[in-house]
Amino acid sequence: MSIIKTCICICFTISSLISGHAQESNKLPSTQTGNHFNPLVTYSTKWGEEKYTICNTVANTPYLSEAEKEIIWILNLIRQNPKLAVESLLLNPKSPFYVQTSKRNHYFKSLVSTLNNLIPNPNPLFADSSAFISARCHAIFSGRTGYVGHERKVNVCKKDFYGECCDYGHDNPLAIVMALLLDYNVPSLGHRKICLSETYNSLGTSIQPHTTYEYNTVLDFK
Repeated sequence: MSIIKTCICICFTISSLISGHAQESNKLPSTQTGNHFNPLVTYSTKWGEEKYTICNTVANTPYLSEAEKEIIWILNLIRQNPKLAVESLLLNPKSPFYVQTSKRNHYFKSLVSTLNNLIPNPNPLFADSSAFISARCHAIFSGRTGYVGHERKVNVCKKDFYGECCDYGHDNPLAIVMALLLDYNVPSLGHRKICLSETYNSLGTSIQPHTTYEYNTVLDFK
């Protein structure tokens, strides 16, 4: 299978996509990641079933923060049961990502369609230490300089990935993942394609402060 070499950034807050009783992205319910509490069981008890334990591939990865671990965990859960993700996160009125029928835009509708038609992927993503170093360096550099994008400065950060996504404005893991999957105002839907692609089997991710957007997150896939 050919490697997809794609770099995409996303610069908006999830609150611009959701309406009604939606919460601020960084005030989503605590998922108690440190206690290995399934991050999506808040939205459906079905996520608590034993078969989903294989999705928690990074619980003992020492170099990842708890929030960074949760990003990978959530991606694995959604990839393993995309239809349940639709049911519990997008069409569940108790979810902060729920949008009233009359207010659903193209990106919301297309994500529902994509996930409903996606073949479940039983192979979870694992952490990759070199991809983490690549992601962390770029997130730190971008945050300190206010940079938005993917270009690495010579002799500052080494590229070690085949697909990259960047998110700005969130530090909540679920908000980060949902922003990348919704891919608002990104006609190519490149973030969504990278996050759901079977091409990649590992990644590194890093959440860092950003001088303009408060937070930025880099996901480097391999």
